[in-house]
Amino acid sequence: MTQEILCEVNNCKYWVDGNKCSAEKIYVVSHTGKEANTTEETDCKTFTPEN
Repeated sequence: MTQEILCEVNNCKYWVDGNKCSAEKIYVVSHTGKEANTTEETDCKTFTPEN
């Protein structure tokens, strides 16, 4: 399944031109347990600084 994953964090090592994510997998977690009600309650654990 091909998916387009967008990312605006251009200092992540997976960021590529066009605000796209080149990571093979994306890992997102919730701050509030198994469910989240807003975007602010989540984090992308895939993020790795470019340098």
